[in-house]
Amino acid sequence: MTGTEGQSQGQSQVQGSQGPAHKRDMTRRRLLVAGGGAVAAAAVGGTVLATAQAGEKTASGGEAGEVCYRLTSETTEGPYYIDADKIRKDITEDREGIPLTLRLKVIDSDTCKPLRNAAVDIWHCDALGIYSGYESLSTGGGGTPPTGEPPTDAPSGTPSDAPSDAPSGAPTGQPPGGGGGGGHEEPTDDERYLRGTQLTDKHGFVEFTTVFPGWYRGRCVHIHTKVHVGGKMTDAGYEGGHTCHTGQFFFDEKSVLAAAEVAPYSTSTTERTTLEQDTIYDQSGVTGGLLKLKYRKGKIAKGVVGSLTMGVDPDETHDGTDAAVQPSASAASSS
Repeated sequence: MTGTEGQSQGQSQVQGSQGPAHKRDMTRRRLLVAGGGAVAAAAVGGTVLATAQAGEKTASGGEAGEVCYRLTSETTEGPYYIDADKIRKDITEDREGIPLTLRLKVIDSDTCKPLRNAAVDIWHCDALGIYSGYESLSTGGGGTPPTGEPPTDAPSGTPSDAPSDAPSGAPTGQPPGGGGGGGHEEPTDDERYLRGTQLTDKHGFVEFTTVFPGWYRGRCVHIHTKVHVGGKMTDAGYEGGHTCHTGQFFFDEKSVLAAAEVAPYSTSTTERTTLEQDTIYDQSGVTGGLLKLKYRKGKIAKGVVGSLTMGVDPDETHDGTDAAVQPSASAASSS
């Protein structure tokens, strides 16, 4: 369940070939027609309620409730994924930060039925942009801002032996932890805070206890996730099966700005990338992984509850290493 990361991201697409994938495609088309019928029914006295979860719709007053036709956006895996062997709800360990309860539901985007016993991984940086397992590579920043005074032991003079073969032109890549570029990195330490896996219950739910993530150079505030199906629990963790979804969860700007006023986030000296500037988020709202956040106004330090329903295709494989995945494909998949 490891892989490389690229800059592109997007939406999983239903295969058009004959067989099970073709049947799922036809089923999704029928659901689209059913959605249109529900809207027509509303015009003659029925009711249609739109949810804020993963592009699904709920028709009340009829038979079966939900009509699903959108998949949650696929993204790149990122350089800091580690095969999770910690099956746990609380992933905080000793990390400081605003308490965050993350409530997730996983459904089959074709049938709307919850996926039971799917393994959901999440991992993210701490309040100052540091990833466990990669503390020496992470580019977070914090503490007292620099004063501008040079160090007392700084070398003086101009070097006379400057290399004659210095590279020219703009760099073609980004360092690990930057804007999302670069391949998978091997862990550099044994820390595993802010990482964990849980199995969904019969209703497709998992809940994690963690902290509100911070930020690092080149990326907005986010949480990584993977959904695995078809495997089984062993003494070493979740083994076998395949990864049907690789994505990221995002935080609205208002909430991030509120969190940035609270220590230790307020000590960060790293320039922040906004949600609109981020190169991974596809700007599609909840379909793109934008969390629904709840907290008391003016008291975000007391804690935040984030929730999202993920629509996935359990028959597909999306391990976050597919360079062919393109941004904004989520809009195309719902047409």
